[in-house]
Amino acid sequence: MPAEIYLNVAISGILTGLVYGLMALGLSVIFGVIRIVNFAHGEMMTIGMYIAIVIFSAFKLDPLVMMVPIAAVLFVFGYALQASLINPFINRPEHSQFMLLVAIALIMVNVLLIIFGPDAKNVQTSYAFDSFLVGPLIVDATKVYAGGAAVLVSAILFAFFRFTYIGQAIRACADNYVGALVVGLDVKRLYALTFGIGAACVGAAGAMLVLIIDVTPALGPAYTLLAFIIVITGGLGSMPGALLGGILIGFTEAMAGLLFTPSAKSMFAFALLVLVLLFRPQGIMGKRTT
Repeated sequence: MPAEIYLNVAISGILTGLVYGLMALGLSVIFGVIRIVNFAHGEMMTIGMYIAIVIFSAFKLDPLVMMVPIAAVLFVFGYALQASLINPFINRPEHSQFMLLVAIALIMVNVLLIIFGPDAKNVQTSYAFDSFLVGPLIVDATKVYAGGAAVLVSAILFAFFRFTYIGQAIRACADNYVGALVVGLDVKRLYALTFGIGAACVGAAGAMLVLIIDVTPALGPAYTLLAFIIVITGGLGSMPGALLGGILIGFTEAMAGLLFTPSAKSMFAFALLVLVLLFRPQGIMGKRTT
C-alpha cells in the first residue's frame, strides 16, 4: 500500500481527533472544577447535533456558522441543569451523583428518540465532497474546517480560563473550594457557569461532528464512553491532556480502520487506554497524586 494512503488516513484521524478533543474538553472542565463525572456528556452532544440538523433542514444554515448559537443554547441548558438539579448533589455520595446523571442521560436519549425516531440523520453541505490537494495528499475539506474550528474554540477556552476574571475565579474554585468560599466567591454560581461552559464545548463539538458522521439518539452513550477514554488517557482534569487524548484516539481509530477493519476501532482505543493506565496511571498529562 502506498505511503501516501497511510499519511492521508493519519491526517484525517488527527483532524477528527481535534473535534474529539473539544468534546472531551467539556468533560474535563466539568470534572476538573466540580469533581462530578458527567455521564450525560455524549447525550448533550447529540442534542447539539440534532439542533444543527433541524436548523440546516429549515434554513440551510451551515452547522459551522451556527456553532456559536448552538453552543449558547447548550450553555443555557447546562447552566440550568447544574443550578436546578446537580448542585444539590454536589456533597452527596458519588453513587447518588452517578444515578442522577445516568437518569438524565436516559431521559435525553428517550426524548430524542420520541422526537426524531431511530433513523440516522446527517447534513449535506455544499463542500461535503470537497478536498484539498497538498502534494500527493488529498485532505477532506470538511474535516479541515471542523478541525480548524475545534482548534479555534479550544484556544478561546484556554484564553478565557487564563486571562478573564471569571475564568480565574473558576480555577480558584477548582484549586481550593474552602479558600474560594472564604474570599467570598459565589461557588454555586461558578459551578453552574462551569457546567454551562462544558455543555457549550460539547454543543460546539456536536455542530462540527455532524458534518463528519450520522447521528442517532443511541449515539450519545457511545460518545460519553469515548469522552471518558479520551479524558482518562490525557489525564483527568487536564485541559491540554483532553486535546492530546482526542488527537491520539482519533489517530488510533483511523489507523486501526485502515490496517484492520473499521469495527476494530473501539478495540484499539481501549487498548491505548489500557497501556496508558499501565505505564502512567494519572494519564499522559495528568498530575500524580500523593
